[in-house]
Amino acid sequence: MISERAATALATVGTVCWCIQLIPQIWYNWRRKDCTGLPPIMMLLWVVSGIPFAIYFCVSEGNITLQVQPHLFMFFCLISFVQSCYYPPVRMTRWKIIAVLVAFGAVDIGMEIGFILWLRPLYRKGIHWPALIFGILASIFLACGLIPPYIELAKRNGRVVGINFIFLLIDSMGAWLSIVSVILGNMDIMGIVLYCIVAALELGIFISHFVWWCRFRRSGSCDVPDEKVYESNDHDKNAIENNGAASISRPRASDATYDDDDDDDYHSVIGEQNIGASRMLRAVHGVSLQRDVLTYGEIESNEQT
Repeated sequence: MISERAATALATVGTVCWCIQLIPQIWYNWRRKDCTGLPPIMMLLWVVSGIPFAIYFCVSEGNITLQVQPHLFMFFCLISFVQSCYYPPVRMTRWKIIAVLVAFGAVDIGMEIGFILWLRPLYRKGIHWPALIFGILASIFLACGLIPPYIELAKRNGRVVGINFIFLLIDSMGAWLSIVSVILGNMDIMGIVLYCIVAALELGIFISHFVWWCRFRRSGSCDVPDEKVYESNDHDKNAIENNGAASISRPRASDATYDDDDDDDYHSVIGEQNIGASRMLRAVHGVSLQRDVLTYGEIESNEQT
């Protein structure tokens, strides 16, 4: 052990970071009312990881900070998980979300009470391997929770969407501070492996978005997909279909402006079709503009006059 005080201080700061890191993400989700790019399975795996973490630290009788941290972590993960299920694109109903929360609460309380009362006497007798199993399971769930974001990155050419960078930064700081604290402290191999995996996966997310920014934004490329543009286009398309609007094609105009005589040729093209529900297009210097809705009867009366 190199420095017990330094290791304790760094571990405490790292633990605090891993208690509050999700607050910026929760605020970010609430402000946007959209969780596109934030996979619910990520938050679910982190919520599940909190149960064995709580069992491990309570059985090993760590300091009060370590025993409280998993429960705060689960609480904030649950809020973010509910947001990712309630907001688009999932949009789960409230009753389903309430049912999931009740089921999780029952499982959490039952597992913590049962395993802590069973394993704590064994741990005091020097039998540590049962508690260690829960620590390993918690580490696996926590690391696996950072894999789904990479699937979202692959869908968007490496772009980070829906994940707050302040949240990632605080979470990464918690991992790096914990790594240093373990190195300065008791050199816990399992702890070092866990913290290194988390830090590496989160660093990969930062690098992925930076590479995307260098490829598209910085170069000014217009090939960058934008979900909101697609959603707007789909909305406009649905609105046109619901209103029964018909698309009428017309040859591209020359530099001259179409006069009323040109409308006669256009009438002969559309024939006797009733265009009361459609809009006529008027081309000016090759640009199509919308005209007022005219019925075929009104067009005929104008021609006769």
